[in-house]
Amino acid sequence: MAEGTIEPTTVIELVLGLLVLVTLAVTAARRLGIPYPIMLVVGGLLLGFVPGLPQPQLAPELAFLIFLPPLLFAAGYFTSLRDFRADLRAISLLAVGLVLVTIVAVAVVLHLLLPDLPLAAAFVMGAIVAPPDAVAATAIAQRIGLPRRIVTILEGESLINDATALVAYRVAVAAVLSGSFSLVDAGLSFVGVAAGGVVAGLVVGYATVLLLRHLTDPPVEVTITLLAPFAAYISADSLAVSGVLATVTAGILVGHRAPRVMSSETRLIGSGAWQMLLFVLNGLVFILIGLQLPSILAELDRSPVEPLGLALAVSLTVIVVRLVWVFPGAYLPRLLSRSLRERDPNPPWQRVFVLGWAGMRGIVSLAAALALPLDFPERGLFLFVTLSVIVATLVGQGLTLPLVMRALGVTGDTYHEEEEVHARTMASQAASARIGRLYGEWPAHRELIEHLQAQYAHRDRHLAENQGDGMSVEAETELIEHGRIRRAVIDAERDAIIGLRDRGAISAEALRRVERDLDLEELRLEA
Repeated sequence: MAEGTIEPTTVIELVLGLLVLVTLAVTAARRLGIPYPIMLVVGGLLLGFVPGLPQPQLAPELAFLIFLPPLLFAAGYFTSLRDFRADLRAISLLAVGLVLVTIVAVAVVLHLLLPDLPLAAAFVMGAIVAPPDAVAATAIAQRIGLPRRIVTILEGESLINDATALVAYRVAVAAVLSGSFSLVDAGLSFVGVAAGGVVAGLVVGYATVLLLRHLTDPPVEVTITLLAPFAAYISADSLAVSGVLATVTAGILVGHRAPRVMSSETRLIGSGAWQMLLFVLNGLVFILIGLQLPSILAELDRSPVEPLGLALAVSLTVIVVRLVWVFPGAYLPRLLSRSLRERDPNPPWQRVFVLGWAGMRGIVSLAAALALPLDFPERGLFLFVTLSVIVATLVGQGLTLPLVMRALGVTGDTYHEEEEVHARTMASQAASARIGRLYGEWPAHRELIEHLQAQYAHRDRHLAENQGDGMSVEAETELIEHGRIRRAVIDAERDAIIGLRDRGAISAEALRRVERDLDLEELRLEA
């Protein structure tokens, strides 16, 4: 990550210093009500010009191998399959259709402004800046309270579009270096790389689930979940298929199976471990983006005036193309299909505009630009334009997105909260039914069962309102039996909410919220 032959102790000091800066910047962002990725990028841009400070460079292999796999795996883990399938049409139009159209549009604009630039090289620039960033979209969308469906589409788009753009990037770079290009070969390469990535992800995902199912040591299980994204990415990359899709696929699969194969303790420990890891990685990613400006300027072999004009043109292109694309993408399929129109009516144009305005670029674009060969035509210019597009979309659109939402009257929704209440209600009803059968199974513990029955009756009423040191052998045996009784009730609740998730009645997010309470309750039995 550091420049040149920097000493290991200096690298450690640099990383620790960056973590301190990340902590301070995130704290300041939350106090000011600004999404923290914006604060970190701006802070990195300013720090880059402080005299005497080290100038760390973000190595592309570091971004692709260290940062990207866990971030993508976590995004896939927390993806709701129900919501993803429901919006697959919109997600596909953005993740594949819009990315390819953006690549072409940027290539045409850049070729018109720089006629001497090979067209294939212009396509490389398009592939670099075409995909919005999963990390930026999720962090900013959750912070400003976007409607849940827009968040789902943004997250789903960001999980797939990296694969589309990186395959196009690989083909275009090869065309520049070899001097030849075949559309048929490019299409076949895209299909093969994408399909291979999904297969690799399924293999790693099922292997992870199998290991988790047969292990009973929470620290080991959490370690496996931390290693799984790297296993998926590295295995796919070694097979020359999409590491992005492999990692995302493994994350989705493990996340879907986690309620059945992980213990309560593993889920709770894993949640804390992953929250810390994601916080550190996200923070370092965004502050490193800003810190790249001095080294990128050093690679420019011309006055910054012309590159600024090109950067502005490319930034406007990616923003305008997205805004133009989202409206026919939202309304044309409904216009052509009556059944779709009846099943899923036209969304308000204000929400469609907000979806179009939320296309922020990030770490994948910068890593792709940094990965360009040193002898690539106009490499320094490409780096500058890429960073400019990231700043323009992440800072410019990210800061104005709340203003756009307020101006258009777009507010967040609460249907996921209603689903959570529904999940809790069904879990409580399942617990009540299980308690009724426990009288016959544990006749000597009627007092405890009656206590549980009263407890769940009270919970039912509350949920309805929301919708509308030494111990004897005998005492120890009794405590164990009490634990079994209560655990049987908790198991019934957990089976109920997993069933709701599997039938598509609730989202994965609603399941996780209720599941966390059940996990905590189960762990209290063991305290």
